[in-house]
Amino acid sequence: MEITDVTDVDTDKPEEPPVSALFEPLTLRNVTFPNRVWMAPMCQYSADDSGEHVGVAADWHRTHLVSRAVGGAGLIITEATAVSPEGRISPSDLGIWNDAQADALAKIVAEISALGTVPGIQLAHAGRKASTAAPWLGGKSLPSDDPRSWETVGPSAVAFGDYATPREATAADITKIVDDFRTAAQRALKAGFQVAEIHGAHGYLLHQFLSPASNTRTDVYGGDFAGRTRLLIEVVDAVREVWPAELPVFVRLSATDWLDEPDSSDPTADRAERTAELEAASWTSGQTVALSQILTEHGVDLVDTSTGGNVRASIPVGPSYQVPFARRIQNETTMPAAAVGMITEPKQAEDIVSLGEATAVLLARELLRDPYWPRRAARELGVEMIPAVAPQYERAY
Repeated sequence: MEITDVTDVDTDKPEEPPVSALFEPLTLRNVTFPNRVWMAPMCQYSADDSGEHVGVAADWHRTHLVSRAVGGAGLIITEATAVSPEGRISPSDLGIWNDAQADALAKIVAEISALGTVPGIQLAHAGRKASTAAPWLGGKSLPSDDPRSWETVGPSAVAFGDYATPREATAADITKIVDDFRTAAQRALKAGFQVAEIHGAHGYLLHQFLSPASNTRTDVYGGDFAGRTRLLIEVVDAVREVWPAELPVFVRLSATDWLDEPDSSDPTADRAERTAELEAASWTSGQTVALSQILTEHGVDLVDTSTGGNVRASIPVGPSYQVPFARRIQNETTMPAAAVGMITEPKQAEDIVSLGEATAVLLARELLRDPYWPRRAARELGVEMIPAVAPQYERAY
């Protein structure tokens, strides 16, 4: 038997670099995201709440957002940014209904872009969950005699828990809401944002219209699935009308209201009956799948998939607990979906993307704990990452 001399083996052959789906660039329309680790919108409740600077981004917002770009996030989406004063969650929310607000955001956008990260904005209207105190101040509806409070509107005069009861939105209100989203998108574009995300989740106005639990209207904006989805689709069309064809539009959806959805693997008649009952009473994952496919026809490029927030419900929180909803959208429609919710470990995030459960992951609280999570994840996975580290930090890498 011939034995090969190990000294003849070419030891200088370079090793194949590790392959990571998480750090593979992604192109949607003409925008290339350098990686699939994205920063989810997170309200900071830190804008001025009085005078001429209401809703204007402050030093805190610059530090908060730019530091995550230094940390290597491929996309940074601002917190829910109100399209009108009455669309704010709290008096201290960001807004983009005037030029001063857009100008302040433009300075932050320029810094994010210069670091190689894609800047995105979440356009939002809080509806019946508006006019509340910041979470650390109780998070409840502001008293009506508080000078910072305002009247809230919703699809119906149905309150969220013990919040103030909203006024049912009129036809004129709905026309204004659509126009406010359109105008906000125009300002966001001038500010330099490359992604516009429409907030249709977490029990805010557009989610309120989607769900029978909060929408009891009998006109064209209520009733059946087509009626309840009408406002969201009109908003998407209004934003897409002014948002360039080369730039992506996302929609954030709460995939379920969490009112005891039946197991999707159970084919029994009881399951079908229960599904029908739930769809008549709440927003469900099946309706989310149907809506996601429709949104592809209206120029939406990705569904940012979350859950809950519209009714009080028991939610089985745990690692990756919302990933199955993103996976279902990806499996049952032609719409890409991103996953969010207790994604904390690099291998966990890598598996979600590499297995096709989601096109990207959005980190929220984990990026509050560690602004440099993307760079740590790249080291743990043994891959080179884009965007490159800032030259001021190169000595650490």
